[in-house]
Amino acid sequence: MNRLAPTLSLYIGWQFIVAFVSVLLVVMGLIMLFDLIELVRRSVTAGDLGLGTLVGLAALKLPHTLQDVLPFAVMIGMMFALFRLARNSELIVMRSAGVSVWQFLAPTMLLVAGLGIFNLMAVNPFSASLYQTYERLKDELLLKRVNTLNIGVGGMWLRETSKDRQIVVHSRGVRQDGSILYVTGVSLFEMDKADRFVRRFEAETGQLLDGFLKLDRVWESAPEVKPAFHEELFLPIKISISQVQESFAAPETMSFWELPKFIRFSEESGFSTRPHRLYWHSLLASPFLFCAMVLVASAFYLTTNNRLGGWMKRGLAGLGAGFMLYFFSRLTYALGLSAILPLPLAAWAPTTVAALLGLAYLFHREDG
Repeated sequence: MNRLAPTLSLYIGWQFIVAFVSVLLVVMGLIMLFDLIELVRRSVTAGDLGLGTLVGLAALKLPHTLQDVLPFAVMIGMMFALFRLARNSELIVMRSAGVSVWQFLAPTMLLVAGLGIFNLMAVNPFSASLYQTYERLKDELLLKRVNTLNIGVGGMWLRETSKDRQIVVHSRGVRQDGSILYVTGVSLFEMDKADRFVRRFEAETGQLLDGFLKLDRVWESAPEVKPAFHEELFLPIKISISQVQESFAAPETMSFWELPKFIRFSEESGFSTRPHRLYWHSLLASPFLFCAMVLVASAFYLTTNNRLGGWMKRGLAGLGAGFMLYFFSRLTYALGLSAILPLPLAAWAPTTVAALLGLAYLFHREDG
């Protein structure tokens, strides 16, 4: 048989889809349950938020968590599909008819590759947007704190509140050099405790130092007061350079499409972009990781001629291999963040190892 019949290809693909969706629904239910339990526990000290609010928070986080478990859902779904085919003797009939491993895997590999690309292009931006909302609501509802500092492609926004005043600072350009943060195109608004406008500052450049904000060539304006010009102006401020560095948006809150632009902005501003670049590489590798997990699952269930002999042992071995790959991926990710491993190697190593192990075993059993 040189080519798998289209009807058989569709049947194999459908079997995988049914198994994958079933596994995914079970995983989604477990994730929602555990996230809801954790949110209930954390809400004890945050007052009565209501079960509906907590369910909503868990739902906002769900798509992001699924991004991490999708490769293993693919692997378990493939194992379950192969088990069903073996239980009904369909796998044995197909193999006896001369269907090779590679012909059998082709429909599923195409489906999984398409799933990975769709997840990367469409689902990831959606989950990143929901996760950003979840992080904001978690800070406001559970941690009772409001983000007063935001740095992104649109520049820097800063807000500081004290007993008698409130200031809001926006700068169009940001650049770090050592322990000094240089800002350009600065607009500073000062309000009193009743949120009434007090005065405004417009500066060409400035520097954020520990304890104060230094502005250069500043125009000061206030209601019913003639604008005044200052060559230099020093304003006390509590936000430090370390807080600015920590305020960068987490990579998980940005989509695959937004990350390159943010990385370029951060590099031009002098900030470290290692977490964001590593996350972008891991997203890029995800479709290939899905395909590699299909090979790993097939190595345990597609190379036997017995109908059901030893299926539980092979299933447990497959799950064990999946968990080992998960811990290996977490290890390489941590080594990549700490600059011990190069970023491409840290992001692509789990995919490469899983694919090579699966291919080597299948080659050995099928052609060796």
